[in-house]
Amino acid sequence: MKIGILLTGHPPDVLRDQFDEYDVMFRALLDGNGFTYETFAVVDGQFPKDEFQADGWIITGSRHGAYEGHPWIPPLEDLIRAIRQSGRPLIGVCFGHQIIAQALGGKVEKFKGGWAVGRTDYDYNGQSISLNAWHQDQVVELPEDARVLGTNTFCRNAMVAYGDNVWTVQAHPEYGDAFIQGLMNTRGKGVVPDAVMEAAANRLPAPDDNPKIGQLMAEFLKKERA
Repeated sequence: MKIGILLTGHPPDVLRDQFDEYDVMFRALLDGNGFTYETFAVVDGQFPKDEFQADGWIITGSRHGAYEGHPWIPPLEDLIRAIRQSGRPLIGVCFGHQIIAQALGGKVEKFKGGWAVGRTDYDYNGQSISLNAWHQDQVVELPEDARVLGTNTFCRNAMVAYGDNVWTVQAHPEYGDAFIQGLMNTRGKGVVPDAVMEAAANRLPAPDDNPKIGQLMAEFLKKERA
C-alpha cells in the first residue's frame, strides 16, 4: 500500500541537523506495516497530480496557521475534499487535523486559552491516552458530519473522524520527547509562556502512547472499505 505524505512544514532550521523531516518521523511511526511512501512538499508548492496518486494519505504538522493566506492552502483544501470524495483514507495530524476541518466547513483559530505543550492526556473513546502536543491553534467549530473521538478539558475537538475514511488528531504521535525538548529550547522561547514550558518539561519523563496510536493509524489506513 502506497501512502502519500503531504508535507505542510519543516522542523526549525536550528534542529535540522539533529532531527529528521516530518515525513521521516511518520515513516518511523508506521514502520513494520509494509507501506511504501511518496512525499509531496505542498508547503513548497509540490502537489500530487491528483487524489489517486496514493492509496492513502497523511497531512503533517506545520508552524503555519490553516487560516493564513499562503498560496498552497486553497489547492490543499481542494485536494482534501477530493481525497474524501474518493473514499481513500486520509489522516491529519496537528495542522493536518486543522486544515481538514477547515476544508470541510469547520473553523480554526488561535485559541484564547493559550498553548498545549508536551505530554498531554486525552480521553479517546473512553480510554486514557497520552501524546505530545505542540499547538496554540485549535478547531473551534466542526463540520456538520464530524464525530469527536478524543477530547480533554483544554482541547474539546482533539481527535475527529469524518465518515469512515478521514481520521484526525490534534496532538503529535510522531514527536518523541527529544524533539519536543528541542522545540522548547528553540521555537518555544519567547513565544510559549515560561510556566507552560516548565510544566511540560516536568511531564516529559512520563510514558506516551505513540506506538498505540501509530498502530491505530496503520489499521485505519489498511482498513477494507466498500
